[in-house]
Amino acid sequence: MKYPKSLRISDTIGLIAPAGPLRDIEVKEIKYELNRRGFKVKIGNSCYLNYKGYLSGKDIDRARDLENMFLDKDVDAIFCVRGGYGTTRILDLIDLNIIRDNPKIFVGFSDITALHIVMNQCCNLPTYHGIMASSIKKWDEFSYESLLKALNFEKELLIENPHNEKTISLYGGCCEGEIIGGNLSLLVSTLGTKYEINTNNKIIFIEEIGEYTYKIDKMLNHLYMAGKFADCKGIIFGEFTSCNKSFKHDDEIINILKEIVYKSKKPTLCNLKSGHCMPMVTLPMGFNCYMDSNNNIIKIIK
Repeated sequence: MKYPKSLRISDTIGLIAPAGPLRDIEVKEIKYELNRRGFKVKIGNSCYLNYKGYLSGKDIDRARDLENMFLDKDVDAIFCVRGGYGTTRILDLIDLNIIRDNPKIFVGFSDITALHIVMNQCCNLPTYHGIMASSIKKWDEFSYESLLKALNFEKELLIENPHNEKTISLYGGCCEGEIIGGNLSLLVSTLGTKYEINTNNKIIFIEEIGEYTYKIDKMLNHLYMAGKFADCKGIIFGEFTSCNKSFKHDDEIINILKEIVYKSKKPTLCNLKSGHCMPMVTLPMGFNCYMDSNNNIIKIIK
């Protein structure tokens, strides 16, 4: 893996919108907040665009914006402003050699999962499943500190929840492997494509938002049938925000997770506060990870 350099105060953050357009906040407000924290900011063209109402510009424009940020020697880190939908549409348009040859910090989550997978698997670049720039006015101290710790650790990083939240062991054991994954819907969308997530000997992280519990069941079962849980070393479940029952007698989300875990028989932790939540844990992706689900330990290792 080509580890990107750490992010320091006074470094330059490049902002891009590789999926959906900005909503509820203007890019100048994001820039102001990042400047206030001591960072310089460069704004990608995609942050100003809107196409079809749900895309931040045409596919080629978003792909070029991503490439340009990696090519720009003045940019030290790239933050996605939001997710939404659209990253899978640009994967075939990106010159992956540009990313391979210009390793940088890359931060985002949700729909950005598709880019994490491609950068981890195809570009040998670790990335960061972390808070979006568009939510910057809602960043709390824990979430911001978690981001900075993840971007700047040297050898080992202990992944810890907010002090009042505990991870929960669903299946005991210890394992070690590269950590990959992200949003469940996006993981499933890669299956059968050349960007299909590779879970062989890896620890898979999964989170989701706004899906009925039976759809969570369906997507997890899809991954199971595709052999992704048989291949992996361990499983970490993050937040399943607003994943409600469609009918009152439907099964609870925790029981759906337990069922897939008991079939897979892999060390598993759940309730990691990473995903569509605040406070939010930033989780480095594509790094080596040690997990002890007997003692609720997750450790990232360079």
